Amino acid sequence: EKAAMQGHVMSRYNLGILEAEKGNYDRAVRHHLISAKMGCHYSIDAIKKAFMDGLATKAQYAEALKGFQGAVEETKSHDRSVWLSNYCEARPTT
Repeated sequence: EKAAMQGHVMSRYNLGILEAEKGNYDRAVRHHLISAKMGCHYSIDAIKKAFMDGLATKAQYAEALKGFQGAVEETKSHDRSVWLSNYCEARPTT
């Protein structure tokens, strides 16, 4: 819990999983919303499943997707894109 409260994304995701296992679905979705907004794609999957099972709302799923996209956009940069394209071109194929 301490790591999650200090911003560790996977710790927050794991708290969501633990809460879901205990049947605390509202708390689980809240933890997954927070980690999705920090860029955790596993949390998007968890909220999608919760939505499909009727445990999360469409609004919560939409909020998670929007937050996740925002986090992804924040990590994009021209230098990173150039490095990735060079890395992918330089990788040997088997």
